[in-house]
Amino acid sequence: MVPALHIFRRLCRRLVVSLAAVALAFAGLIAFSEASHAAAQGPCDIYAAGGTPCVAAHSTTRALFASYNGPLYQVQRASDGSLQDIGVLSAGGVANAAAQDSFCAGTTCTITRVYDQTGGGNTLVYQGPGGTGGADTAATANTEALSVGGQKAYALYINPGNSYFAYNSTGGVPTGSSPEGEYMVTSGTHVNGGCCFDYGNTEIDHKADGNGAMDAINFSTECWFGGCSGTGPWVQADLENGLFSGGSKTWNPNQVSQTSHFVTAMLKNNGTTQMALKGANAQSGSLTQFYSGALPTGYNPMHMQGAVILGSGGDCCQTNRNARAGTFYEGAMVKGYPSDATDAAVQANIAAAGYNTTTPFTPGAKVSLQATTPCCTTDYLQHDTSDDNVVIAPVTSSSSSTVKGDATWIVRAGLANSNCVSFESANTPGSYIRHYAFQLHLQPNDGTSQFAADATFCSKPGNSGTGYSLQSFNYPAKYIRHYSFTAYIASDGGTNAWDTTSLWAQDTSWLVAAPWS
Repeated sequence: MVPALHIFRRLCRRLVVSLAAVALAFAGLIAFSEASHAAAQGPCDIYAAGGTPCVAAHSTTRALFASYNGPLYQVQRASDGSLQDIGVLSAGGVANAAAQDSFCAGTTCTITRVYDQTGGGNTLVYQGPGGTGGADTAATANTEALSVGGQKAYALYINPGNSYFAYNSTGGVPTGSSPEGEYMVTSGTHVNGGCCFDYGNTEIDHKADGNGAMDAINFSTECWFGGCSGTGPWVQADLENGLFSGGSKTWNPNQVSQTSHFVTAMLKNNGTTQMALKGANAQSGSLTQFYSGALPTGYNPMHMQGAVILGSGGDCCQTNRNARAGTFYEGAMVKGYPSDATDAAVQANIAAAGYNTTTPFTPGAKVSLQATTPCCTTDYLQHDTSDDNVVIAPVTSSSSSTVKGDATWIVRAGLANSNCVSFESANTPGSYIRHYAFQLHLQPNDGTSQFAADATFCSKPGNSGTGYSLQSFNYPAKYIRHYSFTAYIASDGGTNAWDTTSLWAQDTSWLVAAPWS
């Protein structure tokens, strides 16, 4: 079950709010009688009605115009390098996640571009070889699944080393001191303090070209000028040479940490005298205004250049790599300075869209668990047909039905804790993954409390920043790990060989793939 080639590969790896606002907000609500039905109105329809039309609109989750029926993003699979566009289920609707699942089955995929829904040509492409050039890579396509209006979608889940950029001289993105507004839906649960998780207007030359050369939303725990209150993350303005919480280098006491899973972040800047920062829980409620007032000294007027950045700062990523983590669901840039009523209507539209977390570990679901360590991305967690050991080994579309069944698991409510999960074999009913002496085995449920505890695992975000990690219920410092193609529960450091810190985070992180059987 553990081929010699795999052993060699593993050994090598080891070496190396007003009435007007209310009225407009009501007009901006999305009507989902079913999740796949078109939206009555999208954020960019609302902006246009307010006299501030979108000049760039990006999302991996949904259309931002009621009439949009084109591609949202592009994925590339690792197995053969093929590309596929992922569109919407219907005009104005939610992403067709099933198309991604089908195309990426049995391999890994990355998101190589996020299309500009305005038709203006401001399509975001990853900043790396094969993309726009540079040192970064494309983000993994299926790290975070979520639901929008009850329909499955995927986030653009950016880790350090991922970033995106667009520049089109005729794309209509504001330049110089022209007014503009922008928003994005991001996450308060996937952030860090590195530089810089931005979305918005940036330099065309990938260099820090001075004060006012950028006008981008920054969402992070980074406290650029010091004196910050709280731990963040915060909605700030990256205007180049500084992240501004308000109109000066002094910390703005009206700032509020935004820790919701889904966060609406807004920035608007009239280019000469004033700007505003707002934020909200993207699932419900109204916007909070953190700042509205004068531009910082030295930033009036602005000197915007009209490129678009996502996931990094402006002086990235040709000779360096992005250091920031963050999540992007949707966002848009507009020409002009949106009114407060328009802002409120866009937030109401976002809340009505129905963003929600989802988990692939739903009791009754069938899943296959794919290794994420670079050595082993064609390998899946499965039980060995010659004994009761749980291992990782390759599975492909040409594998036998037995092998495919061995790599397929039925999710059950945790035998010891229903808030966690247990994994029943798809082709050996009544037998579950359990650990014994820290190694994983497939054994029949004997009904004891000990078996139940050993066979219960709690889903956590992936320790490597990708996928999911499965924490042992009764040994919470240990996670399901593959080591030398055998599965264990392992801690990050310890006396056992499989507790080695080398590649622990990657080895304990799994992608939830479509079931093989």
